[in-house]
Amino acid sequence: MPILQRLAFGQGRIDVSTKRRDDEEWLGRQWADPRSRVLVLSGDRAMALPGESGSSHVTWFSPADLVDRSVLDAVLLGVDDEGVAHFSLPVAEGDSAPTRDLSGELAQMSLRDVAADLTENEASLFVHAVALARWHQRHQFCASCGQPTVIQSAGHVRRCPACSALHFPRTDPAIIVLVVDADDRCLLGHGAEWASRQYSTLAGFVEPGETLEQAVIREVAEESGVVVEDPVYLGSQPWPFPASLMLGFKATASTVAITTDNVEVTHARWFTREQLAADVLSGTVTLSSGVSISRRLIQHWYGGDLPANQPEPA
Repeated sequence: MPILQRLAFGQGRIDVSTKRRDDEEWLGRQWADPRSRVLVLSGDRAMALPGESGSSHVTWFSPADLVDRSVLDAVLLGVDDEGVAHFSLPVAEGDSAPTRDLSGELAQMSLRDVAADLTENEASLFVHAVALARWHQRHQFCASCGQPTVIQSAGHVRRCPACSALHFPRTDPAIIVLVVDADDRCLLGHGAEWASRQYSTLAGFVEPGETLEQAVIREVAEESGVVVEDPVYLGSQPWPFPASLMLGFKATASTVAITTDNVEVTHARWFTREQLAADVLSGTVTLSSGVSISRRLIQHWYGGDLPANQPEPA
């Protein structure tokens, strides 16, 4: 059992209905069912009715709300424990949603915008929808022969009509690690493309031929110059930006001198619990959002909730 429990995006009770994805008759019945729900995506942002009440701030449409679209245009996300089928419907970025007149122009909400307000089922479904939408955007041509591919299996396969190759969604494993030293200080780094005060745990993609533990040791050394040992797995989180599975670890530093790579990480420092709390409270340091595994790793070390992030000065 992972040490970190109930991480965001992985707690929904959704049957992904793998065996139903090629059952056209069943899919058609679900699309005709007024209980079925559809998340309309423009790029990776969900369409939402303006001013809609409720905690999610995204709108789940009925298939009947969508004009000139059929189940062939949709991606099956799964069925919840009440037997309600959920789909996503990607539309081209900049296009209006193919909906009936439903009281005005639709707003667009990103997963990052609304994640903290989603139910566990909504969060899992939204992540699934965004991950597949991004994959479809980037894999419209066959990697074997270069010809255009077509969608099948309710959005979970792309098939090449020219050479019959089948292409499946990819997930890229990435490690993310909380490093502590002999004094139980925590190592956090600042990414080159981040806001000026933002710090996080170190992370990086697993390379071919590596174990997860080897990736932890390599990435920490490359980004900070710190040597670590004894990586311990704590938990995982899907992160569809664009297609990652974040695998969380804790590791012990055997050296403490910091030399950042100045490419991905421009600055890193050690924090005691008191220093981190004071810096977050004063606004000197901003941490990742509460839905991220990075924040949960830090809280696991800290022993509870940290003060709320302070906004950047105008």
